[in-house]
Amino acid sequence: MRKNNHFYNFARDSDGGRELYIDGDIADHLWFGDECTPGQFRKELFSGDGAITLWINSGGGDCIAASQIYTMLMDYKGDVTVKIYGMCASAASVIAMAGTKVLMSPTALMLIHNPWTIAVGDKAEMQKAGALLDEVKESIINSYEIKTGLSRAKLSHLMDDETPMNVNKAIALGFADGIIVDEKKQFQESESAPLPGNSVDSLMSRLRLIPR
Repeated sequence: MRKNNHFYNFARDSDGGRELYIDGDIADHLWFGDECTPGQFRKELFSGDGAITLWINSGGGDCIAASQIYTMLMDYKGDVTVKIYGMCASAASVIAMAGTKVLMSPTALMLIHNPWTIAVGDKAEMQKAGALLDEVKESIINSYEIKTGLSRAKLSHLMDDETPMNVNKAIALGFADGIIVDEKKQFQESESAPLPGNSVDSLMSRLRLIPR
């Protein structure tokens, strides 16, 4: 649950680490009071230390603001485990690439695409806007390439195609490292797990070792 009007929220988990939630739009400055500027984010991020679990559910937003947040997370000294529990699209996917480990819910979705903008002016202004978008795309590819190891040409084609990725596809392409597991279920299964090997034979052999 969010405890303030920002799209992020820090909380202390049971192991003493910090949890960070990105749940909403990423912006370069406040519009409606529920966005976060990179300056605000930095103040919160570096107010403590230790490992961070970063939960993401965001459709994206401003790519320059996302770039700043990505760089802050890369500069942070503690481990950052990213857990995508809903949508991680557009600029939000850039932030996710800063994770030491990136995990996704079985039902989560990641989406990457080319950067967008709005431009007004004559032909020269349109050409400038196009050149800017080309450079922004290259900067985004940098973050994807570092994480996935895929070629720049492959990543460019994935962005051209506005590629959606479920958890299996994201793992196969290197954007994610694993699936968020149900720890309660794992605990229950381990509690009820059968004895190794043949259960009856194993039990009898154990009984024979009991002194009488």
